[in-house]
Amino acid sequence: MFGTKRKPEALIFDLDGTLFQTETLLLPAYHATFAQLRAEGRYTGETPPERHILGALGMVLKHIWHEVMPEVDESVHRRADELLTAYQIEGLARGEGTLYDGVAGTLKALRDRGMRLFVASNGLEPYVKGVIRTQGLEPLFETEGLYSAGQYQTRSKVDLVKRLLETHGVADAWMVGDRSSDVEAGHCNGLFTVGCDYAGFGKSAELDKADARISRFEQLLDLIES
Repeated sequence: MFGTKRKPEALIFDLDGTLFQTETLLLPAYHATFAQLRAEGRYTGETPPERHILGALGMVLKHIWHEVMPEVDESVHRRADELLTAYQIEGLARGEGTLYDGVAGTLKALRDRGMRLFVASNGLEPYVKGVIRTQGLEPLFETEGLYSAGQYQTRSKVDLVKRLLETHGVADAWMVGDRSSDVEAGHCNGLFTVGCDYAGFGKSAELDKADARISRFEQLLDLIES
C-alpha cells in the first residue's frame, strides 16, 4: 500500500480509459487526421496501426506523436494536434463517443454522497471539457474542476494533480485512473490510488502499484463504503 484507504472528501478521475471509451471517438478522428496530413503533403505512407496511439494513451500529446510517428518534423506533430482535436470535437457535436457502463450513475451517486469530483487529464482543454459537457456530466463536477495538461501546460500528471489539490484546497482525495501515470500522480501527491482495469490500453503490470483495482466502474462505490 502506498496511500491510506479512508473515505475521501474528493475523487480525481482520469478521463480516457477511465470514464470515457476513448476509442469510440478517437479512432475515426485518428484516421481522418492522417488523411488530412497526406492531403496537405505533410505525411506520406500508410496510417500507423491503431495500436500505436491506443498504447500511448495517458501521455501528453507531444509524447504520443513521438510514439506514433517519430520520424517526422515537430511541426507535423503540432498540426496533428490541431487536426485530431478538431475532428474529435466535431465527433462530439455529432453525438459520437461513449462512456463506460455505469459511469454516469456512479458519479451521480458519489456526488449525492457529498463527494467532490474532479478530472485530471493529459488531454487538450477543448477535448476534455467537450467530453464532459456533451456527455451531460458537467453538473456533477466541481466548478472549474476539469483539469487538463493542455490548459495548464504541466510537464506531468503529477504536477497537474498537485495544482488541482492546491487550487481547490483538497486535503484528502483518491486518484482514479487506468494508467501508471495516474498511479504515479496519486502517490507523488500522497493520495490513495484506484486502478481501472477494464480499458485494456496499457501493459498488464501497469497498475500493479495501485492501492486497489476495479474491473467495473460501479465497484468504486463498494470500495468507498467498505
